[in-house]
Amino acid sequence: MKLNIILKSLVVIALLSFTTIENGSTIEPPSKEDFVDLKELMPNLRSDLRYYGSNNFVGTPIEGYNAPKLLLTKEAGIALKKVQDELERLGFGLLVYDAYRPQRATDHFIKWAEDETDTSTKLEYYPNISKKDLFAKGYISTKSGHSRGSTVDLTIVSLKTKQILNMGSRYDLFDEVSNTEHTATISKNQHSLRLLLKRRMEKHGWQSYPKEWWHFTLKEEPFPNTYFDFPVE
Repeated sequence: MKLNIILKSLVVIALLSFTTIENGSTIEPPSKEDFVDLKELMPNLRSDLRYYGSNNFVGTPIEGYNAPKLLLTKEAGIALKKVQDELERLGFGLLVYDAYRPQRATDHFIKWAEDETDTSTKLEYYPNISKKDLFAKGYISTKSGHSRGSTVDLTIVSLKTKQILNMGSRYDLFDEVSNTEHTATISKNQHSLRLLLKRRMEKHGWQSYPKEWWHFTLKEEPFPNTYFDFPVE
């Protein structure tokens, strides 16, 4: 009898462990050596931390962003620095909107998307899409590559004018015009700038998300199955 109880306990423990692996999530932060602060790695890097404040599609500061910091895995940070260094030689630089994102932030997005009565940001961020379709069209999901620590949202700035280059659509615009290969309603120069960003990122190991010209994930990311939930602080 005791043996059966022990065996059943071991099965339960094994199942719980398997569930954790399958869910691919963790609450505990990784080792400090696993993540880097991008501003420490690249002091000249510009940023516009939309989710730390209210200038975003939800319209409020997002849960988990407790400090104005940009964190990425060490591998992703090093790869991004290579892009920054190369662009600087051409007279440009990167501006980052978002990097590591806690799972609780994605949960905040989900809660917002499920509330179809809150459309206060519709005109600015999803003018041509019904809020209920944001999931089906791939703009909001239950898991985000950002939570794995090797995904980044960014654009290009001119070092001479200090201005953000015009890519033809604003960051986080949920619309077909934000597709990297969209050409119907943007200029040739705007499309060329999107391709400039895409090719420079790909050269240094990044992969683009076709629906969002600003979104890139490191191909050889160190935590491909782990969705972290430690806050940015």
